[in-house]
Amino acid sequence: MSTPGPSAQPRGLRLAPFRGLRYVPERVGSLSAVTSPPYDVVVRPDGLHQLETADPHNIVRLILPQSGDPADRHAQAARTLRHWLAEGVLAADPEPALYVYEQYSDVSGLQRGLIGALRLTTPDEHVVLPHEDVMPEPVADRAGLMRATGANLEPLLLAYRGDGGGDYDGSGGHGGSVTARLVERTAQQPPLLTTTTEDGTRHRLWAITDPRQIAAVDADLSPRQALIADGHHRWATYLRLRDEQRRTGATGPWDHGLVLLVDTTRYPLRVRAIHRVLQRMPVSQALAAIRDVFQVETVPGPLPVALDVLAATRKRDGNTYLLAGDGSFHLLTRPDERVIEESVPGDRPEAWRRLDATVLHSVLIDRLWQVPDAPEHIGYVHDAMAAVRQAERLGGTAVLMHPVPEATVLELARQGVMMPHKSTSFGPKPASGLVLRSLELG
Repeated sequence: MSTPGPSAQPRGLRLAPFRGLRYVPERVGSLSAVTSPPYDVVVRPDGLHQLETADPHNIVRLILPQSGDPADRHAQAARTLRHWLAEGVLAADPEPALYVYEQYSDVSGLQRGLIGALRLTTPDEHVVLPHEDVMPEPVADRAGLMRATGANLEPLLLAYRGDGGGDYDGSGGHGGSVTARLVERTAQQPPLLTTTTEDGTRHRLWAITDPRQIAAVDADLSPRQALIADGHHRWATYLRLRDEQRRTGATGPWDHGLVLLVDTTRYPLRVRAIHRVLQRMPVSQALAAIRDVFQVETVPGPLPVALDVLAATRKRDGNTYLLAGDGSFHLLTRPDERVIEESVPGDRPEAWRRLDATVLHSVLIDRLWQVPDAPEHIGYVHDAMAAVRQAERLGGTAVLMHPVPEATVLELARQGVMMPHKSTSFGPKPASGLVLRSLELG
């Protein structure tokens, strides 16, 4: 992607400063007690209850309000946000800023990125590259929540290549280290906040308010593109709400959305699998339906041992899966190639047709199990242990999967080919609750 001329409107990443809404430390028990994982990672009722009881002002009360129908939940979140603002639990920073955000843990190491309000673009503009399809229900839910609250409550995670070029693959463009150097210099200054969450991750935040530095970031990012690492449904929600506003003739803050941009040439992300839970199908029923298509073998536990067995099959046995939920672990290998050819759409690249998620949904979920892909039938869980426990609690089946190689994600994203929804889990993900964006403040 080349740099546009001086009179042209840059068509790449445009990251704008905003007045962040942040918790006032004196008004909450601790900053760690009011944070949460992203809304779609809080999957267990006990996990939700733990967050709600950690502090009466935990951000989960905004991102996952518990009430009756969706309209009630969204209205409840809006009332809660207004109440917290009126009481001074949350307050806006005095001037617009870009925020340097740092995470560190012994498990995932150090990650730094830049939080700002990113100009929204559609996939055909090739600026922000999605790689997964989205489901209409979560988009409708997030849209209702954002309309009601008038806020972006948690940042998406986007990956870009800062050194060596503008495109995500590193080709073209010039420079690429201005933003990275500014992020590193800023991280040497005293932070706005420091907190360590229950999982042992340290979080720190700094504000960049100097107009010259913000302009330098804009110039550096403007020829670049980014990959949506986490937050496809929220990005689709941003676009839906922007288009709604434009139909009314309104422009302004709805043209941007809250994101965390991470330069993966300096801080590579990790890619993990997202597992499925068939909430109404016992393991015995799931196994009975597939024995003529897959080879099935019961493998020893506990879960880490079974997952190692699954990992060892990756290149040897085609599309492979691990089923759990009945106290045992069942390895699925060597699928019938004829059934795959009959079931998987033939109008996509071979890399897409051979994805574990593609074969899972086309062959297993749609053809053999005939399970509707709806929230009341299939749960999407990021943690393997949580998926197994949920399946055991519901009398269902956990389908544990391999992570997708990042190179495959990039290859398909550059071609504009969408992976099946919930195919990847990039991380580490930003904590929710450290900085929010009010659309009323611009």
